[in-house]
Amino acid sequence: MNKQRIQSPAVKEPAPELWSNCLRVGDVAYVSGMTARGPDGQTVLGESEYEQARVVFQKIKDLVVAAGGVMDDVVKMTIFVTRIGNNAKIWDARKEFFSGDFPACTLVEVSALAKPEILLEIEATAHIGCSGQQAA
Repeated sequence: MNKQRIQSPAVKEPAPELWSNCLRVGDVAYVSGMTARGPDGQTVLGESEYEQARVVFQKIKDLVVAAGGVMDDVVKMTIFVTRIGNNAKIWDARKEFFSGDFPACTLVEVSALAKPEILLEIEATAHIGCSGQQAA
């Protein structure tokens, strides 16, 4: 199996030699922790975890689609939050991106993320094609 770097024009790539946003090995796509940073590198400011989660889930979707899959191919997520008491807002956003069996998920509260305005970070693993749905 070969490792393939997956890119989407909708998701800003990190500087060279830092990390990959998404790698595909066989039928598995690994999406690095995504935050609500926009294409300009600035955090998309929202007053709630819901707004930032929508941005993050869209970035994950863009990368999974670029890898040949659909969001329902995501089987595992790890969500890091700075305010665990607001987790219901993340679940509300998640419902807008998944259907059927939701991914296995771990939610962890951390003391801080890369910038103070970042409220959450989500990493995901997708098995491309496992949902039986075809990418659009």
